[in-house]
Amino acid sequence: MTETNRTPWPTLKRDLVAILRGLPPQDCETVVGGLVEAGFEAIEIPLNSPDPFRSIEMAAKLAPDGVLIGAGTVLSVEEVDRLHAAGGRLLVSPNVEPAVLQRAAGHGMVTMPGVFTATEALLAARNGASALKFFPASALGPSGIKAVSAVLPKGLPIGAVGGVSEADFAAFAAVGVRHFGLGSSLYKPGDDAATVADRARRAVAAYDEAFRR
Repeated sequence: MTETNRTPWPTLKRDLVAILRGLPPQDCETVVGGLVEAGFEAIEIPLNSPDPFRSIEMAAKLAPDGVLIGAGTVLSVEEVDRLHAAGGRLLVSPNVEPAVLQRAAGHGMVTMPGVFTATEALLAARNGASALKFFPASALGPSGIKAVSAVLPKGLPIGAVGGVSEADFAAFAAVGVRHFGLGSSLYKPGDDAATVADRARRAVAAYDEAFRR
């Protein structure tokens, strides 16, 4: 797969991805609305959530232009097609599956597969990943990600996901990581929209401080 097949990571004000694992459709509108209002421009609803494609379709319809809505835990090309049909533009996966990345690229989706080693990261890059999700980032730490990133293509965005919160932004920023996926530090099933929005505002403020916006 060549660079011409790669959907680039878009220019966002903040490279923060909200991971709403377990979000039920009845909470989708208020939770997603609060995140967007707080400044999040990328929102992922993992496919092991209740009725995820319904939530993705709802979120995609209410989100303003320029806000990426999509799915996490995407494991098959069939799920890629369902995501596309629901209006999703962001695909996040826990692994590197070339067929999934290639189908997503064919739909013009932004992709962020999960990697842990240099082998996985280079395989993802060869198959057109828009960005890389180092997972679990808490296990690798900033120094581990820095070491692996030394062999990666220049300019390929690198994200830290898994056990990461706004308290970790500065440490990862110091080694050149500016993309983050926030899961349980932002949302847990049962959290109300006001609580999530408050956490989102704190994360945005911490991101702005880490990158001196």
